[in-house]
Amino acid sequence: MDALVIGAGPAGLMAAEALMAPGRRVVVAEAMPTPARKFLMAGKSGLNLTKDEPFEAFVQRVAVGTGAPPRTPGYFGEEDRFGPAEVGAWARGLGVDLFTGSTGRVFPVGMKASPLLRAWLARLREGGVEMRTRWRWTGGRFQFETPQGPQEIASRVAVLALGGASWPRLGSDAAWVPWLEAEGVTVAPFRPANMGFHVAWSPQMARRVGSAVKGTALRAGGQVSRGEWIIGATGIEGGGVYEISAALREGAAGHVDLAPDLDARALTARFARPKGRLSLGNWLRRVLDDPVKVALLLEWGRPLPVDAAGWAALAKALPLRHAGPMGLERAISSAGGISWDALTTDHELAAMPDVFAAGEMLDWEAPTGGYLLTACLGSGRSAGRAAAARLVALGQR
Repeated sequence: MDALVIGAGPAGLMAAEALMAPGRRVVVAEAMPTPARKFLMAGKSGLNLTKDEPFEAFVQRVAVGTGAPPRTPGYFGEEDRFGPAEVGAWARGLGVDLFTGSTGRVFPVGMKASPLLRAWLARLREGGVEMRTRWRWTGGRFQFETPQGPQEIASRVAVLALGGASWPRLGSDAAWVPWLEAEGVTVAPFRPANMGFHVAWSPQMARRVGSAVKGTALRAGGQVSRGEWIIGATGIEGGGVYEISAALREGAAGHVDLAPDLDARALTARFARPKGRLSLGNWLRRVLDDPVKVALLLEWGRPLPVDAAGWAALAKALPLRHAGPMGLERAISSAGGISWDALTTDHELAAMPDVFAAGEMLDWEAPTGGYLLTACLGSGRSAGRAAAARLVALGQR
């Protein structure tokens, strides 16, 4: 066999696309019954492919970890760029029309992931890529458990794209870590990324469980998020929280601006309105015009202020009080993975010649909102192109 790709998520499928060529035999081995399960799950509420913003700003949201090179990964560099514009052109090439929302997030017109995935898989089939599902890698170079029993594949080059450690029920269970470590590959411990945070709510918050929090700005570690988030039974989750989750996980203080479109002076004027005979809750609802914001202000704002300026200051920087991040099993993605100093500049594993790695296996992270998926696609393409170049160097087509 010419090329083996292990893992049929976005990074693996993009690697296979980069590898396919007339007369070249490319096989994708996937442990789950169907490919790209996490991709499909992420697209249930609308497939956010990328973010329409200047390339230089976009790449700043991708953080690389242990042993990181002194530059961004190759797929975000000048020579092998695969950023927002390239993702858009790729999707349109599959016949998928796109639109850009008010926040710059880019979606398929139909919002769903399944039409794009069907078109993508059809392109791969037409290009001669063979998909083998229920083929679970069990280590070595390369043994699999399959419906037909144990199998072994000999391949000239391979791309590993097995995902990180989040959402293990969808296939990203990090079972590969001890196998690579046994080969001498350094792997940084996994941590949750794009995750919610535990909150020990008071009984008064029970009636707000399930409520969406809109029209706020979350701040932590220099990051600002204007996205919507959710009050859950055991904490807070949602896109707005995920954008600042890395900073919160690393210990940065979080704050909520309950009125981001008003300056302190205008908000102070609102809080200066006479309370009269109104209860505290009713008075705050008149000022903030949102019972969910009022509940958060009373939950996280104690001791409560005594004057209008104090109320305004609190509402503009309400402490986000949490009890730590939720675990990997509920995280959208993970940080940690194969350290960058275990890779050559073209994603080859230094300890395993002719084996390349891509996607969430690598030690990097990015927020949701288009950054995470674009980086996965880009790293898969980069690893696949490097593996294809190796085949040519080995005298293969």
